[in-house]
Amino acid sequence: MKKLFVFTLALFSAVVAGAKVQLPQMFQNGMVLQRGMPIPVWGTADPGERVSVTFRKKVYETVAGDDGTWKVMLPQQKAGGPFQLVVNDQTIDDCLIGDVWLCSGQSNIDVTIERVYPQYGKVIDDYQNPQIRMFRVQTDTDTRGPKRDVKPTPINWKPVTKDNAWLFSAVGYFLGREMFEKTGVPQGIIVNSLGGTPIQAWLSADTLRKQFPGELQRTMFYQNDDMVQAMQRANQLANNQWNRMLDQNDVVLGSLASGGPAEGWRTVNQYDNITGQHQYCGSFWARQQVSIDAQHAGKPARLLVGTLFDADHTYMNGKMVGQTGYQYPPRRYQVPAGLLREGNNQLAVRFITKGGNPHFIKEKPYKLIFDDGVEVPLSTTWEVHEGAKMPNCPSIDAGIQNLPTVLYNAMLAPLAPYALQGVVWYQGESNSGGDARYYETWLTQLVTGWRELWQQQSMPFVVVQLANFMEPSEKPQDTGWTTVREAQRQVANKLPDTELACIIDLGEGVDIHPLRKREVAQRVALGFERMLWNKKLVLAPQVKGASCSGWQVTLTLDQPLRADGALYEFEVAGADGRYVNAAATGKGNVITVDSPIDQPKTVRYAWKNNPTRANVFGRNDLPMAPCQVAIE
Repeated sequence: MKKLFVFTLALFSAVVAGAKVQLPQMFQNGMVLQRGMPIPVWGTADPGERVSVTFRKKVYETVAGDDGTWKVMLPQQKAGGPFQLVVNDQTIDDCLIGDVWLCSGQSNIDVTIERVYPQYGKVIDDYQNPQIRMFRVQTDTDTRGPKRDVKPTPINWKPVTKDNAWLFSAVGYFLGREMFEKTGVPQGIIVNSLGGTPIQAWLSADTLRKQFPGELQRTMFYQNDDMVQAMQRANQLANNQWNRMLDQNDVVLGSLASGGPAEGWRTVNQYDNITGQHQYCGSFWARQQVSIDAQHAGKPARLLVGTLFDADHTYMNGKMVGQTGYQYPPRRYQVPAGLLREGNNQLAVRFITKGGNPHFIKEKPYKLIFDDGVEVPLSTTWEVHEGAKMPNCPSIDAGIQNLPTVLYNAMLAPLAPYALQGVVWYQGESNSGGDARYYETWLTQLVTGWRELWQQQSMPFVVVQLANFMEPSEKPQDTGWTTVREAQRQVANKLPDTELACIIDLGEGVDIHPLRKREVAQRVALGFERMLWNKKLVLAPQVKGASCSGWQVTLTLDQPLRADGALYEFEVAGADGRYVNAAATGKGNVITVDSPIDQPKTVRYAWKNNPTRANVFGRNDLPMAPCQVAIE
C-alpha cells in the first residue's frame, strides 16, 4: 500500500507538472515589451485550463483552447518600468516598456562587437545602459513547418555592457544605442540571423508555394530524419578522416619544434600567389623571423595576422598561439608572457584549405602590439613550404540551414506575435549568384509575408543595401551583386513603410564583412525615425526626374548636393542596352551627365561591385544609392 501511495503521488505530481502553463522563450526576466500598441502574451497549457495574466495590478484571464494554446492581449502601454508580469504561478521580473526591434538576415547582422571592437574601442569600453536589452535567437531549423517556440539562448534580454554585448550583433547593439538616444525610452533588440543563408530560408511555405513551388521540393526531400542524420554523420566522419590524413602527411608539422624541414623553403611576397599553383587543397606553411628588442622580450603581446584564406593554425616559436576555422574572422591572437625572446622569433602560419588557394588578405593589419603601445610590423616577405597536398574532402553536408522555409519555421515564426516596432533586413550576399534575378520578388514576399504573420500591415522595415565589395572596375559591370542592390532599392521604393539604408561608401573591397557597423546602425535608425516620428526628415538623395537633350542628360534630385563639382561612376546606354562610362558634374540639386552617345535611353550610377569613386552625397552626408533610371 505504501508503494502504491508513493506511485500515485508521483503520478499526480507528473500530471500537475505537465499541466503547468508554458510561456515562450521570449518571456523572461528583463524582457522589453512594445509601447503604444496592444501587447500579446501567449503560451500553451492543457486544453481548457484557466490562465491568469497579471500586469500593473490588472488581471486578464483566458482559457486554453482545444489545441492547448492561449493568448491574452494587454492594452497598449506608455514607456516605463520596471514592471512585473505574472502568469498563473510564474513571475517575470524587471520588464520594461519601450521599443522592440527585430534584426534579421545573414552574416553581416551576425558580425559581433568582438569583431568590430578595434574600430570603436573606447566608444564600447565607456558605455553601458540597463535600459537597452539584448536577445539572441539560437540557430535552429525545421523542414516540416513552423515551430511553437525557439530554442533556449544564453543571450536572453541581457542589459548592454561591453561583456554582455561582446558576442552580440554589432548592428543590433549600435541600433539600440541610437534609438535610445533618439527616444529616451527602453530598447529591446532581438537578433535573428544566420550567416551564409539565402532569403528563401526565411520565407514561409505558403509564400513560396504561390510562385516558386519547385523551391519547396528541395526542402521536402530532407524531411527524412534518418537520412539527414546519416548524411551529417558521414560528413563528420569524412572531415575527421581528412584531417587525420592531413596531420599524418604534413612534412612541416612533424618537425615544427626544430623549425621545420631544412630544405625546400622558398621566399615570396605575401600578396603574390604563395603556392605557385592555381588551386591548392591541403596544408601550406608560411614563416618569418620577427625581431624583438630586450625591453619587450618575455612580454605578452597581441598578434594580428590580418585575415587569411581559409583556416589557419598560427605558431610563435613552435607554440600554437591561435587558430581559426574559416576565412572571414580577423586573426587576433594573444602571445603569452615568456614566449617571445630577445632577437629573432619564428612566426609560422599553417594554412588549411579544402578548396581555393591559400593567401593573405590585403589592407588588413599584420603586426605585434605590446601593452605599452609599441608595435612591431610583420614583414611582407615570407618563406613558404608545402605541408601536405590532399585530395578534395568528400562533402555529404545536407546544408539544411540553406533550404527554403527552414529558418522561417524554426527561428522566425515562433517569435510572432511578439509586439515589434520595426524590422531590419540585412541580407543578399548569398543570393548574388544565379538566382539574383528573383530577389526583388522574394524580398517583396518576405516583407509582406512577415507583416501578415505579425498582423501588422504597416510594420516598418529598413532594408540594408549591399555594400561596396570586391575588386574595383573601370568598366561597366552587370553582376549578381548589382542586381540584388537594385532589387533592394526597388522594394524599398514600392512598398509603403519601407526604407533603404544605403551603405555603398561603408564597404571594404577585400572583406565581405565591413567593420563600420556603427555607421550602418545610424543609417538604419534614420530610416525608422522618418517612418515613425519625423515624416519630414530628409534621407539619402533620390533621382526625381531624368531628361535628355542631344548628348546631355539632366538628373533632378529631391535635395541639394553636399558640394558642387565633378561626380563619378555614371554610365549611359542607348537602345542597345550597352553601357559606357560618362562624365558628370553636380550643382545644387541637378546632375548633368555628358553622354558619349547621342540620345541615351538610360543612365545609371554606382552600378558596380565596388564603385570606389562614387561621390553623390546629400547635404546630410548620406550617399545616393546605386540606381538605374530611364530617361524621359
